[in-house]
Amino acid sequence: MNHHNLLRETTLLDFEHPSIQGLIRARRWAQMSARERIGAIYNFVRDEIAFGYNLADDLPASQVLADGIGQCNTKGTLFMALLRAAGIPCRFHGFTIDKALQKGAITGVAYALAPRDIIHSWVEVWFEGRWVELEGFILDKDYLSKLQERFADREGAFCGYGAATPDLQNPGVEWTGANTYIQKDGINRDFGVFDDPDSFYAKHGANLSGVKKWLFQGVVRHWMNRNVARIRGWSGREAAVRKADAAWEAPSR
Repeated sequence: MNHHNLLRETTLLDFEHPSIQGLIRARRWAQMSARERIGAIYNFVRDEIAFGYNLADDLPASQVLADGIGQCNTKGTLFMALLRAAGIPCRFHGFTIDKALQKGAITGVAYALAPRDIIHSWVEVWFEGRWVELEGFILDKDYLSKLQERFADREGAFCGYGAATPDLQNPGVEWTGANTYIQKDGINRDFGVFDDPDSFYAKHGANLSGVKKWLFQGVVRHWMNRNVARIRGWSGREAAVRKADAAWEAPSR
């Protein structure tokens, strides 16, 4: 298999950016085995980039890193950029999910404005001669643990608050060299695999456009991030959410 296209930099996978190169060096990921490297990058994106809503889906990885928050698509872009920077071939798999999966994390007007079918993605990595599907990095541990506490008595399938899983208490999100999922059960359309997110968005677009996009960027996503922070219990991730909000609110003042 020719992995050249699965290791290259793109506009969105901008892993030569100084912030990404500096992170790679600081964490010494390049010195780890492939299994350790994937796991360390996976855990960083899952837990040090808080679950939250960025300005758009099609942001470059360096912007997601600067935001300190992300959802499936933006976290996936950062994950792919870090993997490629560390020499791990990876690709993009695009889907849509039903917006019911987001109910609770998104409420009120924000939920009403959301499209019924929301663009979704996971990352596939080439590991030990096979493709491994990784989606479990979307919800950080702080946020997921709050859901598990709130719904401790819920048995069976769970859908809502950014999760769609057969078992909320044991969702299988830890890196062990095998597939991880947290939203898979909400998928309703499969667009297939792409070499990179750039080619996917060029073909299928992002989630919002026009007036809805303007409302989302200027108002709605800030409501959504504050709601997510409340669910998380205003843990240490509050600072990251507020920083990202302030960065985009400041120019309009």
